[in-house]
Amino acid sequence: MSNDAVSLFLALLAVVGLVFVAATVVVALVARTAGLGPKLVSVRDGVEDVALPFAWAVATTCTIGSLYMSEVRHFTPCVLCWYQRICMYPLVVVLAIAALRRDRGVWRYALPLAAIGACISTYHYLHERFPDAVSTACDLNASCATVWIWELHFLSIPAMAWVGFVLIATLLLLARAADRRTPARPLHGPTNDPDPEEVPA
Repeated sequence: MSNDAVSLFLALLAVVGLVFVAATVVVALVARTAGLGPKLVSVRDGVEDVALPFAWAVATTCTIGSLYMSEVRHFTPCVLCWYQRICMYPLVVVLAIAALRRDRGVWRYALPLAAIGACISTYHYLHERFPDAVSTACDLNASCATVWIWELHFLSIPAMAWVGFVLIATLLLLARAADRRTPARPLHGPTNDPDPEEVPA
């Protein structure tokens, strides 16, 4: 597969991610206003069940993509690229453990990383689009304003990273919503289970 084909493939994945985020927002608004029908409820529940593995897959794809850009295509990462990597790379390990343990509470410590990464990606994208309007001290050998990839007339590397962070955040919020709907099981105290049969002494 050629380098251009890989760039286009990653851009198409980003578009799919944007569509998913938009659809999730629409479904959430419908749920708050009119309520969800049985079919949408089943779809929502199915997505929530696989939210953590999907979040891990997104973080892994973004990590592999960033390494491909720097190690295969030899694009020199700028300072803002490294900050985004600092936010993305740990998510691969954290989300892998959470997916294996089915720990829906992972949003408490993974969501801040995704949110910070999304903010940095936004700033980086604006730096690319309007380099004269944003003041950032960048290395001349790795300028933050360099546009290495431009796909579908709006997707650059920081834009695709932004989609990755937002998609991970969306999936984490879905896992959080599912966790809140799951009734907590009491550790002690009476339950609704029938009393065990008495065993004669």
